[in-house]
Amino acid sequence: MAKDQLQVLNALDVAKTQWYHFTAIIIAGMGFFTDAYDLFCISLVTKLLGRIYYHKEGDSTPGTLPSNVSAAINGVAFCGTLVGQLFFGWLGDKMGRKRVYGMTLLLMVISSVASGLSFGSDSKSVMATLCFFRFWLGFGIGGDYPLSATIMSEYTNKKTRGAFIASVFAMQGFGILAGGMIAIMVSAVFKAYYPAPSYEIDANVSTVPEADYIWRIVLMFGAFPALLTYYWRTKMPETARYTALVAKNAKQAAADMSKVLQVDLESEPEKLQQKKGN
Repeated sequence: MAKDQLQVLNALDVAKTQWYHFTAIIIAGMGFFTDAYDLFCISLVTKLLGRIYYHKEGDSTPGTLPSNVSAAINGVAFCGTLVGQLFFGWLGDKMGRKRVYGMTLLLMVISSVASGLSFGSDSKSVMATLCFFRFWLGFGIGGDYPLSATIMSEYTNKKTRGAFIASVFAMQGFGILAGGMIAIMVSAVFKAYYPAPSYEIDANVSTVPEADYIWRIVLMFGAFPALLTYYWRTKMPETARYTALVAKNAKQAAADMSKVLQVDLESEPEKLQQKKGN
């Protein structure tokens, strides 16, 4: 079986750990970092949303989101993720990992910014637009999740494949941690610049109008790590396994991996013809 395998694929399987492996971990890992940040940062601002948009004057407690609104805001992105996984997983097999990878990233950037810019004249319209943009954010995340893992697995060698994929998935934890840190820092800055008495002392002025910017900034921050890695993702060549086995372009696969591995590889189109005949 080893003799029947393309040289470029065999070279990937037996390659020593090189700098490009760590580059791929960072690029794919930043996708997981951004995914986790975007999915879970919303839970950090739901209390603030309730206090800003659902406070009733004269009430003894700050406003809170109604249960149905809270469920929608927290869950709509996961619904988008499910649909995105199915759609972009299929599209990645049709168009290639690299092209679809960039599409999901741009969708995440646009949706993150749009979520922070949610508009409306009342609480219902703001929550509705927020849910709309969060759904499309989840749609993009759903594509990024499987493609990041697939690209990492197709770039690694057999010996370290499990460890490298685990490293990429571990970036989710850092994304969740970053969400908490950003929320704390933004809140601290606004508290220092716009001090206000507690709700028990003066309910009417305890929530300053500028508090509406806090949750928007926290949500929009998710666009930055995605935007920073977009350039490097576009510079990554298509995975050799897709180019050779799906696109049936052994010459391009050999050329791409020759640059990555810094070795000379033969295209071996005759082996592809044998595989087609089988």
